[in-house]
Amino acid sequence: MIYTCTLNPSVDYILHVNDFQLGDLNRVSFEAHYPGGKGINVSRVLKRVGVESQVLGFIGGFTGSYIEGFLREEGISTNFIRVNGDTRINIKLKTKSETEINGQGPEIKDSQFRQLFKQVESLQDGDILVLAGSIPGSLPGNLYQSLSKLAKKQGAKVVVDMSGKALLDVVKQEPFFIKPNHHELGEMFDVIIETPEEAIPYGQKLLEFGAKHVVISMAEKGALLVTKDAVYQASVSKGTVKNSVGAGDSLVAGFLGAYVQDGDIVQAFRTGVASGSATAFSLELCTWEDVQSLVPKVEIKRIG
Repeated sequence: MIYTCTLNPSVDYILHVNDFQLGDLNRVSFEAHYPGGKGINVSRVLKRVGVESQVLGFIGGFTGSYIEGFLREEGISTNFIRVNGDTRINIKLKTKSETEINGQGPEIKDSQFRQLFKQVESLQDGDILVLAGSIPGSLPGNLYQSLSKLAKKQGAKVVVDMSGKALLDVVKQEPFFIKPNHHELGEMFDVIIETPEEAIPYGQKLLEFGAKHVVISMAEKGALLVTKDAVYQASVSKGTVKNSVGAGDSLVAGFLGAYVQDGDIVQAFRTGVASGSATAFSLELCTWEDVQSLVPKVEIKRIG
């Protein structure tokens, strides 16, 4: 079973304003709201590609109830831990440029925190735990490292999608798969990375530190898969980018969905890249039909 953990989920409130004017009355041309959070996005895309998962994390209040109900309507299993405050609301303002305003989220108590560790302790050999997104300020900054260590002890594979130097500590727990983009990779090593050639040595460093498979998103320059045996580069599918939210999460879901079905890492990489592109070309998360149409268009070449 795949378990996705979203520590600080949200209700994403998406507003389209044609000509936004600061300090003036603005009228919305289109609005929508969805459950937000990187792990939740992974589970939603997994469901669309035919792979079951269970969503873990902390929710509270009316916004938390909305998220739980929404996911169950989509047929996605949840095992949330209830907290006292309200799950945050994130505003995604789409106008001439995209602007995001993210809420802080509720405080999480020690007793609720310990419940999460008990859930991870129940993982079994062959399970996959996806740790994705930000860590709330009320929780320890090394939480992903601790959860990865515990999951590894249970025989589970760990997937980590986070930013910042904290990822360097997490890779010591030998995660199965990590997915920094080139900006995040540069931040980890205090360098600027703009080309695949510049990214490869640092992806290989992450392997030396313990990661098993590293995918590096390079925006319009495609993506890289770095393994102990080879480096692969995937092309970017052509299309009109309509949405940047959830594209990275869709890549993770597409990768995992394909991997658990046939165990082929390179094909998983291809499907992951197609899934990320399919979401970028949509107003919402990708559909299975969109992914399938793009998979044949993703060209992969071995470059090292």
